[in-house]
Amino acid sequence: MHSIHPRRVPERRFSQFFIASFRSADCPGVDSPRRFHRRFHMSTVGFIGLGIMGLPMAENLVKAGYDVVGYNRSARRVDALVAAGGRGASSIAEAVKGSDVVITMVPDSPDVVAVAMGEDGIFENSHSGQLVIDMSTIEPATARAVAEAGAKVEVRVLDAPVSGGEAGAVEGVLSIMVGGAAEDFAAAKPVLEAVGRTIVHVGPHGAGQTVKAANQLMVAGHLQLLAEALVLAEASDVDPVIAVEVLGGGLAGSTVLDRKSENMLKRDFTPGFRLSLHHKDMGIVTAAAREAGVAIPLGSAVAQLIASLVARGDGGLDHSGLFKLTEELAGRTQ
Repeated sequence: MHSIHPRRVPERRFSQFFIASFRSADCPGVDSPRRFHRRFHMSTVGFIGLGIMGLPMAENLVKAGYDVVGYNRSARRVDALVAAGGRGASSIAEAVKGSDVVITMVPDSPDVVAVAMGEDGIFENSHSGQLVIDMSTIEPATARAVAEAGAKVEVRVLDAPVSGGEAGAVEGVLSIMVGGAAEDFAAAKPVLEAVGRTIVHVGPHGAGQTVKAANQLMVAGHLQLLAEALVLAEASDVDPVIAVEVLGGGLAGSTVLDRKSENMLKRDFTPGFRLSLHHKDMGIVTAAAREAGVAIPLGSAVAQLIASLVARGDGGLDHSGLFKLTEELAGRTQ
């Protein structure tokens, strides 16, 4: 099994007692033997795609002790990573060369193909045994194609899409569903632990994206039902804040309710995850369902509601913006 090749400082062997002695005000951030190990046995991570999700993920890798080299089409996002302690790259090639691990976090399947397989992309600048982790949300078939292309140049590829939104990315508590070889998952897990809390190997290449499609299907359904429940409460002269408190304590409680009800109640749809991206994801969901030969009647209905919001120009809103359309359909716009 290939291993991630750390960039080492001169070796020392520390007892657990000596490691514990560094957990003090004199050494802030060294709060566990694992983090201590990372700071003294540092791996370089090339991070491509510093958007709403990518930037805080890259920053958490820096906090965990990794040497992070970031690339993004917008230089402003690269500058933000540098300010957080990372390093900036002016091209994909610069981010890839010299990195032990390369992470991609870009919008869609064509973007992943271009970044990984395109001219002067990852595979043209990779080295044998390098580990590439695509954390974007893309079609399962594309994930499999990228993995096959990587194998031809002796690059290990995992599809590892995430769930948890911007808040989860900032807090480092993302749920990560990983597809690929078990030994590659084992090698990648320490890196993934810097950005996520629930990290599960779900199967072969493409399986991570299939589980992510199921996740996006459920999130869309929860958002729409939450919107309908709040509109119903308000139309019935029930305080929706009290309704949310009660709903959250029962079987209807969910992470969607906890994180998105306030957006709906305040009519604040500042994007954490844009409707345009969820629209893309629902396209992946419907395509996956068609390929598997299964019906998703409720999912199809929500997909159409999201599509209508995007078509009329609301794609830049947070996906909790489903509440906006639900209010309008009920004739209760403020």
